[in-house]
Amino acid sequence: MGRRRAQASADAALAPQQDRRFVGALARGLALLRCFGAQDRWLAHQELARRSGLPQATVSRLAFTLVSLGYLRHRPERGEYALAPAVLALGFSVLTNFEIGRIARPWMETLAERTQSAISLGVRHEGAMVYVAHCRSTARLILGLDVGTRLPLAETAMGRALWCASTPGMRELIAARLRAEDAARWPQRRVALARAEIEMAARAYVSSEAEWESEIAAIGVGIDLGDGREPLALTVGGAASRLQGRLLHEEFAPALIETGRAIVAAIQAGDWSD
Repeated sequence: MGRRRAQASADAALAPQQDRRFVGALARGLALLRCFGAQDRWLAHQELARRSGLPQATVSRLAFTLVSLGYLRHRPERGEYALAPAVLALGFSVLTNFEIGRIARPWMETLAERTQSAISLGVRHEGAMVYVAHCRSTARLILGLDVGTRLPLAETAMGRALWCASTPGMRELIAARLRAEDAARWPQRRVALARAEIEMAARAYVSSEAEWESEIAAIGVGIDLGDGREPLALTVGGAASRLQGRLLHEEFAPALIETGRAIVAAIQAGDWSD
């Protein structure tokens, strides 16, 4: 243990490029993408080499890889490259989720105080859900989660809400991801997701009561912006001993549905101001 700590301290003292965890090939690939400025559309191979300071042979290999992955476009007849939609999608995804979280926060804070619960907004990443915004009420809660927290998809209200709001094609992709991650658990998860579909059709929201964690209950709705992007999910969560019965399903559920609709309306209306 002492040796590992000493090594970690030594690594921290190094410049990033000298740290053994530093991946040089990844850094060079990102350096190539950073060569493109706001006014640049197409850049020649030689210009990429000049701006990046990398050998032309290295630029060729990196550019080929980035083209193959969809991050660059290539005009072979002119030897030029341009940024491709995959790069733009990365940036827009980060900015969009951040902005959506910012827009949603006033409604989330109001709902948190109204329900004295934790209100969370999340997106899917591979086979899990990730918080992009989270509000707690002034009440004491057992949910000590925050932005960046990852949750299982099939077992949580957040994941089930996203599943129900997704298109059939997207559900197939999610199902394939969950099967690949844990084939043995997939049949059980598929049953849970099928139950969520029935619940959503009957109630307009989904629930997970002491299923993910024995002490936690939550309800969720999808946030579908109607512009083709993958939906988000909004949840009310807290102690299962409190969030149950009439309080959860007759008082908090309508408030959650109303809040979800208000957030969608604000985003679609372009309400991006502070």
